[in-house]
Amino acid sequence: MVRALAKWVVSALSLLLVAELVPNFFVENFYIAMIVALVLGLLNVIIKPILLILTLPITILTLGLFTFVINALLIFFVASFVDGFNVTFSAALFSAILLWLISWLVHVFLDK
Repeated sequence: MVRALAKWVVSALSLLLVAELVPNFFVENFYIAMIVALVLGLLNVIIKPILLILTLPITILTLGLFTFVINALLIFFVASFVDGFNVTFSAALFSAILLWLISWLVHVFLDK
């Protein structure tokens, strides 16, 4: 339980960091970042596997790079209904890459 809460807070902090680095990616405050992290986490668990199966041929053709587009679409979708979180698609695509990189680095250091 504590580990899940820690990952949730780290995801929210990652969103705030990306908001500072990427233009056209705006998160109003930490509370909004927590909501966005929660909704993105739920969408990644529920909807992302379905999208990955539906887009499997193009994902194979692009050697997995299309998953960044799927992540960007999920980020863009969350921005459409969470007030205080605004993003353009190009910023969502770049932020999907940055969020993956931050997540990978955090998991490398926390799993040791």
